[in-house]
Amino acid sequence: MPVHKNEPKQVMRVVLHPPSRLTSDPGQPPDEPTRQKSGPESSIGVEPGFGPAIRLAGVEITSARTAAVVDRIFGSLAKGRGGWVVTANLDFLQRASESIEVRQLYHGADLILPDGVPLLWAAHLQGRPLPEHVTGSDLVWILADAAAREERSLYLLGGAGDAASRAASRLSIRFPSLRVVGFSSPQVSLPPTPSEIEFIRRELKQVRPDLLYVGFGSPKQEYVIDALRRDFPATWMMGCGISLSFLAGDIPRAPVWMQRVGLEWFHRMVHEPRRLAPRYLQRNLPFALRLLLASWRSRGSAPDR
Repeated sequence: MPVHKNEPKQVMRVVLHPPSRLTSDPGQPPDEPTRQKSGPESSIGVEPGFGPAIRLAGVEITSARTAAVVDRIFGSLAKGRGGWVVTANLDFLQRASESIEVRQLYHGADLILPDGVPLLWAAHLQGRPLPEHVTGSDLVWILADAAAREERSLYLLGGAGDAASRAASRLSIRFPSLRVVGFSSPQVSLPPTPSEIEFIRRELKQVRPDLLYVGFGSPKQEYVIDALRRDFPATWMMGCGISLSFLAGDIPRAPVWMQRVGLEWFHRMVHEPRRLAPRYLQRNLPFALRLLLASWRSRGSAPDR
């Protein structure tokens, strides 16, 4: 049963066993790509499924197929090693291009995946195409599925309202053998305060999960992960933004055809126009045009290392 905890300025619920099964429809996760049995790690560019990284707006984007990413994560877990996944979209790149501090923060990640079709367009214009669009909204399902099959544990941190608790319940319905060892929705500042981080650290030390989804939005979630990762070297952490609300069923994802043609942002804007229209139309769209133009102009030049 859930253990309820209340502290000043915090809202947290910790689950030491999988939450009760619900009768509601857990939704349809994406099909998981076929995985090969985890093998020894090697450097990017040699490891199967990975290619040379590409630099976009000062951020080095990992070139990898989804199945290879899953193999990398669970191969590392088998050796007792964790890591950090960033799923980068246009907003990530724009933020990194405008702030050295944020760019350095993102560079601390082990994998920076292209979560946005415009990133694939930019890479193609450079003449260095990326193999796949690897979205955080898909990975939260795919990694949970793999964790269930490999008897690994998962903790959900963040999300709006009680999204983390309902996401935990829906994941447990979809994957009965998944060990959801906790969920919490603490209040976190930007940047997080030492007391906020210590509160989270104390809770995580009780369960030490194999996987940690952090849904505070960027760059807040990256600050949290950066502050926690040294204390949990055997945990793979991923900032998942709005994905806890997707998992909980609070916000519908765009139809597959819109995802494939790069219009998922439009679907989200229609559902949250007041919050997202200024960001997408006034900030991200002009940046996307500049990124695509710069990528086209750099086609054929030596890789920016």
